[in-house]
Amino acid sequence: MTGRSLRLVVLGLSLSSSWGNGHATTYRALLRAFAKRGHSVMFLERDQPWYAAHRDLADPDFCELVFYHDLAGLDAHRDRIAAADAVIVGSYVPNGVAVGRCVQRTARGVTAFYDIDTPVTLGKLETGDFEYLSPDLIPDYDLYLSFTGGPTLDVLMRQYGAPLARALYCCVDPEVCRPTATRVRYDLGYLGTYSPDRQPALDRLLIEPARRAPHLKFIVAGPQYPRDIVWPDNVLLVEHIPPSRHGAFYASCRFTLNVTRADMIRAGYSPSVRLFEAAACGTPIISDVWEGLERFFAPGREIVLARTAQDVLAALTVMDSGEAQALSRAARRRVLAQHAAEKRACELEGHLVQAIATAAEAPAASEQNSLNQQAFQAFG
Repeated sequence: MTGRSLRLVVLGLSLSSSWGNGHATTYRALLRAFAKRGHSVMFLERDQPWYAAHRDLADPDFCELVFYHDLAGLDAHRDRIAAADAVIVGSYVPNGVAVGRCVQRTARGVTAFYDIDTPVTLGKLETGDFEYLSPDLIPDYDLYLSFTGGPTLDVLMRQYGAPLARALYCCVDPEVCRPTATRVRYDLGYLGTYSPDRQPALDRLLIEPARRAPHLKFIVAGPQYPRDIVWPDNVLLVEHIPPSRHGAFYASCRFTLNVTRADMIRAGYSPSVRLFEAAACGTPIISDVWEGLERFFAPGREIVLARTAQDVLAALTVMDSGEAQALSRAARRRVLAQHAAEKRACELEGHLVQAIATAAEAPAASEQNSLNQQAFQAFG
């Protein structure tokens, strides 16, 4: 705890709806834990019809959730933005560049960009796609919070001029994600929204194993999968499972599959929130391979790595239940110790306090430099 309550305003993609995005789950766990540390939180969410139709948290008890309809609608909240100790703008916020400029002009406290999609963001910037962030905005954010760690943090500071770039990985709420007594019904399950760049890996690591092992049962849960995908008869497709049911979903699977987007694989050090959720729920994880994964889970002891369909089938058919349970218990211990929401909220608090201190020091340093210059001129 900082010793004083911070007033935080967050402008994020969505808090109210987890449909078709992983942002809501991340914000809910993080901000609930942040509020428990004695801070006040206001979340400003653009009112979008597709989220409005699938809201599963319309009235959170840990923060003030306010909807706005367009950029002009933000004017009603300028005073709150100005008075906040810190204002965070998230990735994929509609009209994010204009929102970011408005926040940077209005806020008297520190401003931060929270990128839950860092490799995708950098890919967009490289091709001139400034959907929600532009290069000129980055140096004017006091703090860049990144879903991705490792070398990417240096890129953000050296290439894009971020004054302070810090990793803020996704996290899990142990009160929501925990082992349940649900009966195991599937041998392998995957939870995730359709993404074209993830689909080849899903084909290789779930659909192909399902074709080769028709006696096993598989489940895929997530929206927006095209109708032309040919699913084997032993694969069940479910459109959406709300966060409150994620624990039951993982418990119904003997193993769960983690598949990473291509941009995340290239950057490395980008753990999905689904990894932490599955581990917290006590389900053994089979994952694709990317640089930095060993920083989060020990291969062979806490997670199974798979490059081919045969790797997946080996885990499903060769690994005995005792070995699988030992692996899942170790992964759960790791996540609760290092990636629980309480720990991540503490990290967020520390990053904000550092940014506030740095911002406070800047005017003093500037004033001292001016005095030194005046003294030098007088001496001369």
